[in-house]
Amino acid sequence: MRRVLEWPKYHLKATAFVLAGVGLAAAALIWALRPSPQVAYITAPVTRGTISRSVTATGSVNPILTITVGTYVSGVIQAIYCDFNTQVKKGQLCAKIDPRPYQTIVDQDKATLATAKAQLGKDEANLSYTSVTRKRFESLFAQKAASQDALDVAVNNAAQAAAQVNLDKAAVAEHGAELEAAEVNLGYTDIASPVDGTVVSRNVTMGQTVAASFQTPTLFLIATDLTAMEVDTNVSESDIGGLKTGERAEFSVEAFPDRTFQGVVSQVRQAPQTVQNVVTYDVVVTVPNRQLLLKPGMTATVRIITDERNNVLRVPNQALRYVPGGLAGNTNANATPQIWAVRNGRAERVSVTTGLEDDEMTEITGGTVHAGDRVIVSERGRAPGQTQTSQPALRF
Repeated sequence: MRRVLEWPKYHLKATAFVLAGVGLAAAALIWALRPSPQVAYITAPVTRGTISRSVTATGSVNPILTITVGTYVSGVIQAIYCDFNTQVKKGQLCAKIDPRPYQTIVDQDKATLATAKAQLGKDEANLSYTSVTRKRFESLFAQKAASQDALDVAVNNAAQAAAQVNLDKAAVAEHGAELEAAEVNLGYTDIASPVDGTVVSRNVTMGQTVAASFQTPTLFLIATDLTAMEVDTNVSESDIGGLKTGERAEFSVEAFPDRTFQGVVSQVRQAPQTVQNVVTYDVVVTVPNRQLLLKPGMTATVRIITDERNNVLRVPNQALRYVPGGLAGNTNANATPQIWAVRNGRAERVSVTTGLEDDEMTEITGGTVHAGDRVIVSERGRAPGQTQTSQPALRF
């Protein structure tokens, strides 16, 4: 009786196992018959244009020639005649140091020189008298009317008078030089512009005391010509080998972000600069500034073009890196350069020969590629890890 009651329980378990197997088989069939994910390809055209290889650096805009105007003498600034942006001519007075202390020295030296000249005149008169006395005693001694001692005294007095005259002449020359030096210092109290130009910096104010004892203080900076500027850039040692004088350069500044300025490399300086073990070299780019848009001190982002080719066949760099299936399909990194062109609705592999390249495009020098062809640059929609080995139908 117990066995009869337990039989339906085992029957129900067997039925459940059968139903589960049927469900798994149906799920497997549905998974096997599912449509494969559609792959979308992104293409770009083959074009003709310019490819430029360049070196990028940053620098500052400066006048080609800037004159530092200082002072040779110390004193108080009595007046200022030049300010920022003042157009000055050569010899124009820009500032004046109080001249009174130096004028006093000039007056003293003039008086000292006058005294020395008066002393010279007095001693020249004495020389004339002693010379006449000597001649008189020489005549008397010849006539034996004067003693030898009297003649010797007369000769000695004449010699001393001549020496005194020479001493006075030297004193006159010395005091004359001192007077000239004092007048030069007095002239230095007038701070004048040494060139024609524009004042770009003024570092003093009226009443300020400047001291020129140990180092010449800078009063003004004068740019000779602001219609021609230069950009001083620092180029790393890895890029300096491809630069040479005369190469074309273009740069932009933050003040005019939508404008590109054109220049020429005028100097590649041999002096290295090392900052935190990084070696750079100063490359100078000359640029015209007829509209006076560029100001001294502006930061410039410079692009120096080291090689350029115009009207060449070119493709995007991504087209040369694309392989169907992504990285899984790229099994030979050293293979001949190739691209995938879209022809008759399908992807076709094309072997090419490449030339110059820049950050965006690569020159095509050989291969069955023409301007207007479309090449694949990337794809989307493939399952992760899936590799496409055959040429699929394309959806763009």
